[in-house]
Order: sequence, then structure tokens, then C-alpha cells
Amino acid sequence: MNEAFHGVPDVLAYLAGTWRVERTARDVAGHAEGHFTGTTVFTWDGAGLLHHESGTFTWRGTARPAERTLRFLPGDDPATAHVTFADGRPFHDLVLRTGRHTADHPCALDLYRGEFEVYDERRWRMRWRVAGPAKDLILTTAYTRQASSAARQA
Repeated sequence: MNEAFHGVPDVLAYLAGTWRVERTARDVAGHAEGHFTGTTVFTWDGAGLLHHESGTFTWRGTARPAERTLRFLPGDDPATAHVTFADGRPFHDLVLRTGRHTADHPCALDLYRGEFEVYDERRWRMRWRVAGPAKDLILTTAYTRQASSAARQA
């Protein structure tokens, strides 16, 4: 996408609510491609946002249910967040002050490099390039806000 980026002054307030998710997973070396379709719900839990994603992942013609949970905790200022796995292990930081951010996450011998781009109040994209001896993937996820999900719940 060649669009202008939309700065986000408060990451957690921006993300709160329900988002439609469309993801492609491309195995660069094996030339296979999968697709995930589902929903991500960001809910307030007192400390930050609980991110729960659920849907269907189709890989090589086989569709399976898939889900994951992350936590988005307040960063040093409202435009930032610390993202952790559900068990509390660090994943990456997120800074959306300018509407664009790059983050790295080493995982064993592989490196995940994420690019985050916010286009407006209703659309953002995340792209992870995963490279190393175990994986050679590109994961691209488009998020679209569901109607009436922007309200912050304390």
C-alpha cells in the first residue's frame, strides 16, 4: 500500500475494540501460501489490553481453527506499548506516534522483523518477515475496525 500514515497519539485507545483480520502467510522457500480470516478483540483488563485473535487458517487446502492471545501494556508515553506473549514473555515494543514502526523479535535462530503501518482510524497493517535456518516466511495482516467497537471500556 502506498498511503500516508496516520499518527496515533494513544496506542491502547486506538486498538481497543474489535477488528476484522485478513492474513496471508507465504513460505518464501517452499512457495506455499496460506490464509487466515478471523477477528481480533482488544479488551481492557486493568493493566492494558488483552489481544485475542480467533478464526480459520487455511494451509495447503486444509482449513483449521486458529487462535492466539497477546498482551499490550502501556509504554513510556501513550503513543507506545509493550507487547508480550500471553505468558508474559516480551515480544516487541510498539511506537505509533508517526503511524509507522519497525520492531525485531529474535526467536531461537530466526529473526522476526515487524513493520506496522496505520492508515486511518479504521485500518492498519502488520507485516512480519521471518528469516533464519528454521523459517523463511512473510506474514501480512490487514486489520479493519468493526463498526461500533471504538469505545474504551474501563
